[in-house]
Amino acid sequence: MNSVLITGCNRGIGFGLVKYLSENRDLKFIFATCRNPDQAQELQEISNKHSNVKILKADTTNDTDIKNLASEVKSHIGSDGLNVLINNAGVSSKYCRLGMVKRSDLEENLKVNTIAPILVSKAIAPLIKKSDSLAGGIIINVSSIMASIQQNTTGGFYPYRTSKAALNAATKSMSCDLKDNNIIVVSLHPGWLKTSMGGPQAPLSVDEAVPDIIKFIETLTPDKSGSFYSYDGKELPW
Repeated sequence: MNSVLITGCNRGIGFGLVKYLSENRDLKFIFATCRNPDQAQELQEISNKHSNVKILKADTTNDTDIKNLASEVKSHIGSDGLNVLINNAGVSSKYCRLGMVKRSDLEENLKVNTIAPILVSKAIAPLIKKSDSLAGGIIINVSSIMASIQQNTTGGFYPYRTSKAALNAATKSMSCDLKDNNIIVVSLHPGWLKTSMGGPQAPLSVDEAVPDIIKFIETLTPDKSGSFYSYDGKELPW
């Protein structure tokens, strides 16, 4: 792997991935997006320390930002191509039962968690190429175990569950559409993590999960494309 683009890097999983890769892998480019780079102080510190970390401004719900993102990445990588895209940027509404669901929460979660990754993938896919160390180009859609219909035994969380389940459906379609381009596409549950989204009661820290996430990405093979996995490589039911 020589280059990776990660969305939503100002905190949480995205930030953890950038930090780990900059310290533990010799990549040519680590493209890290966030909506407000000027406010991402810790990310700026990593970029100042590691010249291969390029911070790019991008609101993934904005079509113009997506178009500009693709152009900017292309200007850096040239004909070498981008090896990995990680659609990480996401939101989660608070827990709610059916009687408490709001249209605005449903629309916000679908916009950020489903529509944005699809359109980012559409714009970036033409730039994706395999590297010598990977079995193909790779798109990772960061999903959640809460997207699993089969494992949903508690209900609630309508905005988040439905948006991530829809993202899983998009993953399957992408895997079919991009198969001939030698691009592997999977949905990935990163674990229940101690982040602003996962909360302090989560069993895993970002620093604990990230090495396993990277190991999983680096060992992906085409036969796994179009499936749903946990950060530790365990296949999950749709």
